[in-house]
Amino acid sequence: MGRLNLRAELTRRETQIAELLAWGAAKKEVADLLRISPRTVENTARHIYEKIGIQKATELCVYWFCAKCGVSPSKDPLKRAFIALALLFILLPSELQPRRDDQTAMRPARTTRVVTRTIRGRRSEDNLFNPLDF
Repeated sequence: MGRLNLRAELTRRETQIAELLAWGAAKKEVADLLRISPRTVENTARHIYEKIGIQKATELCVYWFCAKCGVSPSKDPLKRAFIALALLFILLPSELQPRRDDQTAMRPARTTRVVTRTIRGRRSEDNLFNPLDF
């Protein structure tokens, strides 16, 4: 990771896209959520990476937690991992619960129909399999 610019000024749209990407959304999901094209998301992500001074999506997560959640980038790796896990355990359960307005987006679970067949054949007198009966 190069020089992380925590003071980078992002536009409103760049902030929206950076937040969704930092929380693990795919670029196509971001495009669908914000009702923009996937190409726009890719171009905006490239600009975000240039402004912040990063190259990977994982570095974007580090930036987001450092800049927006108050995690200091000067912590040693063990402390940073602990703080990141603590934030995930605090914030993730509320993100996983469906919101009332998202009920229409939820689909019912698919059901599988099981079909069974009975193969009729000759039975031996003692109901044991006899390979000579075929």
